[in-house]
Amino acid sequence: MKENNFQLLKKPKINSGVYQSIIKESVNWKYLSFEARKLDFKQEFKWNTKENEMVIVLLSGNYKFESDKGNLETTNGRIDVFRGVAHSLYVPRKTSFKLIATSEKLDIAYGWCISDSDYPLKLVKPEETPMVIFGGDNATRQFNDLIPPGFGCSKIVVREVYTPSGNWSSFPAHKHDERILDNEGKVIEPIQEETYFYKFQKPEAYAIQQVYTKDRTIDEIIRAQHNDVVMIPKGFHPVVAEHGFHCYYLNFLAGTDQCLENTTDPDHEWIYNSWKSKDKRLPLVTSKMNND
Repeated sequence: MKENNFQLLKKPKINSGVYQSIIKESVNWKYLSFEARKLDFKQEFKWNTKENEMVIVLLSGNYKFESDKGNLETTNGRIDVFRGVAHSLYVPRKTSFKLIATSEKLDIAYGWCISDSDYPLKLVKPEETPMVIFGGDNATRQFNDLIPPGFGCSKIVVREVYTPSGNWSSFPAHKHDERILDNEGKVIEPIQEETYFYKFQKPEAYAIQQVYTKDRTIDEIIRAQHNDVVMIPKGFHPVVAEHGFHCYYLNFLAGTDQCLENTTDPDHEWIYNSWKSKDKRLPLVTSKMNND
């Protein structure tokens, strides 16, 4: 077992505002960049998206957003990721903005990729976010589809996932590393780079994630802890949450297509038809928690 592989696992920076940073050029990626940032009350985050579209996910706290495309403000941001649903802000290309923390502490994550078209600035509120209970038995988990396929953007997809203690997630194992079309020209697998950004309720908690290709050019088992990022350049990438601790991860994807199509590991195909029931612990969070 290779644990904490430096090529796939990114540990957070301690005592840093920008505590996670994955710039595509620095990791030899083509599409996706990702950062996580903490701000204190009235602290500002300024950015110009240039030719990129960006999605800002509110992890905790509240903010004001001022830009040349419009202004907005959040007022019911969650206390942490286990007590509510995200606000998701889509920021189009060629946008200059300033984001100002209006809570004592603000925690945000954001990803960006090149955009080939212009789309409007859009804030998706917690109560507007689609929620799905997916899977079955001890592979049941909760999807909050923050920026789903068909959202109205160029290439980016964003989803937050809640996996109950002891459950499997991103399972049956799947991949999205080669572009495959069906006979009618529909994409059945895109090329997408992906980040898994983890959070837990206690610092000792962890998840185990395997990243592997069929030819085993990548074959890693990684222990992901609070605020870690696991990078998925290619291959299958299932997750299991440590018993006793619920697991949160935030997925950003970007690549050839704005979709969530994928190819399941053929060894796991049979599992879809084996599930008997849903895990009754779900949902772990709802938008009503944002107002508690």
